Amino acid sequence: MRISTIAAAVALAAAAAPALAQQDFTYSRSLAATCFTCHGTDGHSVGGLPPSLAGQDRSYLLQQLKEFKAGTRPATVMQQQARGYTDEQLETIATYFSGVKTGAAKAAPAARAGY
Repeated sequence: MRISTIAAAVALAAAAAPALAQQDFTYSRSLAATCFTCHGTDGHSVGGLPPSLAGQDRSYLLQQLKEFKAGTRPATVMQQQARGYTDEQLETIATYFSGVKTGAAKAAPAARAGY
């Protein structure tokens, strides 16, 4: 009976894993979405200023975010942005961007006539 209970628990955990992974991804992306306004969708900056975050080293990104939060790295708006997050949320944001593939940003689609 104990083996069947363990087997059932393992099967349940395996079935729940994809849903949990999607929740983690959605949460991570929602935190990182604040950065999209300046750094481009998924951290792909248009024109390189501000810099692209996509594919950057996690440790590097996290260190920069912590320095912004502490006020030890000069910035215009990044200090206020970083102060709005917990250290755990900054870790999540750094992890998210480090996992995004690098590449050129895509230009916004042209407006359609008549709109």
